[in-house]
Amino acid sequence: MEPNRTEEMEIDLGELIMALLYKWWIIGLAGLLTAVIALCYAKFAIEPTFESTTTVYVISRQNEDKTTSSDMTLGTQIMKDTVALVKSRSVAEEVIKNLNLNVKLKNFGKMIETAAGSDTRFLSITVTHTEPATAQKIADEIREVVAKRAVEVMKVEAMNVVDYANLPTEKAAPSVAKYTVLGGALGVFLAAGIIAVLFLLNDRIKTPDDVEKYLKLSTLGSIPYDVESLGDEPQGKKGKKSKKNK
Repeated sequence: MEPNRTEEMEIDLGELIMALLYKWWIIGLAGLLTAVIALCYAKFAIEPTFESTTTVYVISRQNEDKTTSSDMTLGTQIMKDTVALVKSRSVAEEVIKNLNLNVKLKNFGKMIETAAGSDTRFLSITVTHTEPATAQKIADEIREVVAKRAVEVMKVEAMNVVDYANLPTEKAAPSVAKYTVLGGALGVFLAAGIIAVLFLLNDRIKTPDDVEKYLKLSTLGSIPYDVESLGDEPQGKKGKKSKKNK
C-alpha cells in the first residue's frame, strides 16, 4: 500500500547523513577514480604551455626636473594607450611577419597578457606558448615593435628595458595537482548527490516509525522474519535435504 503524501515531504537530515556514511566506500571510490582520470588527462592529454615575461619603463614626461599633476595624469593615460598598442593589429602583424610565425592573427592576441599599475610606468608583457624558446622570442619582439610604434604614434620619449624576456624552464599550465583535486572533488560530489537522490526517492516502509510518519497509524507490534518457518528456503537446499532423507 502506497503511503498518502499530500503534505510536503520532510527530509530527515540525520537519516540522509547516515545513508551517505553507509555508502562511504562508494563515494571514496568515485572520488579516487575521477581524481586518477583528471590526473591522466592533465598530464598526457593537455599540451603544456610556458610563459615568458619582459618589462619596460615608459618615459613620457617632457620636463625631467619637475613632476606635475598633469604629468601624472598624462602618464596614466599613456600607459593605457600603450597596453592597447601591445594588442593592436599592426603590432601583431609585424611580429608575426618578423618571426615568420605560423599563428593566425585572431589567436595571436590570446597569447599576450599585459600588467600595468595605475600609479606606475612599468609595463609587463607576458607571452604564453607551447615552446619556451618561442615564447621568449615573441615577448622580446613585441617589446621592440611596441617601443618603436609608441615613439612614432604616441610620441613618447622612449621605452627603456627593465627586464628582457626570460627563457621559461617550468610549465605554466596545466596544473596537475589542481586538476587532480578538482577531479576528486567532482567525483565525491556526484557520488554523494546520486546516493542522496536515491535515498530521497526511496518511499518504501522500512520501520515502525515510517508507518506512524506516513500512514498516521500506530503499530501494535512487529513479527520477526524467519526464512525457514515461512518456507522460503531456497529450492536447491530443499532438494539436497530430501535426497538425504530418502
